[in-house]
Amino acid sequence: MKSIVKRDGRTVPFDTRKIADAIQKAFTATGELGLPLAEVRGISAGYSKSIEESLDKCGREVIGIEAVQDAVEMLLMNIHPETAKAYILYREERRVDRDSGSRLMKTLGDIAWSDAKASDIKRENANIDGNTAMGTMLKFGSEGAKEFGVTKVLTKDAANAHANGDIHIHDLDFLLLTLTCCQISLTDLFTGGFSTGHGYIREPNDIQTYSALAAITIQANQNDMHGGQSITLTAIWRRASRKHCASSSAVFLATRSTASTISMMALLAFWTNR
Repeated sequence: MKSIVKRDGRTVPFDTRKIADAIQKAFTATGELGLPLAEVRGISAGYSKSIEESLDKCGREVIGIEAVQDAVEMLLMNIHPETAKAYILYREERRVDRDSGSRLMKTLGDIAWSDAKASDIKRENANIDGNTAMGTMLKFGSEGAKEFGVTKVLTKDAANAHANGDIHIHDLDFLLLTLTCCQISLTDLFTGGFSTGHGYIREPNDIQTYSALAAITIQANQNDMHGGQSITLTAIWRRASRKHCASSSAVFLATRSTASTISMMALLAFWTNR
């Protein structure tokens, strides 16, 4: 046997030193031999030579890398089971990393070369134009973060459940960065006032102040979180009084500071029907 076929299809010369290095690293990780490093190297080199001789008996000039690693595995299992287990686990980790890299490269290729009309990935966020330079760059980062979360953060069971559609982890790309999407309880926040860290805000007593603070709360929270922020209209309705909402113009003045987050029409309908 003279050559090994790598996983990427390249054919390279057979090198027993690489096998010896892999065996030595496995022994070092487990400490199973309990010997000085020099002796571990010697034993690893001897096993590497035995594997070479075993593979030579196959009579093949070229052999695949998986067959070589299988031979290492079998030898260790017969003599050093603890180290064999470490070697098997290491091979599995490397396989997962390779699969992850392949999936990610395929996904990035889809983002780079597909039009948004033909790519679900580039269309999944309605707020981002996936065909623009920044939209594409955002998707590159997002998909990389998702792959890292699935392969390095989630448990195997959770990752499989997510992949199979049994569960869906929303905004997986932000898993390690922050919380995502919440409804803010203005009643809990404003009752009795609250500290901003630099001062103290008294409990608001009228709808205009309450609405303005609600808008500020959403803005401040959005700076530290990802996803949607929401509040309930009930808290603001309870603060409203008839003198503030005697006319539609008063309602507009009371709500214009939060026009982007609170529906004026909802408040108008509410007070018209009271």
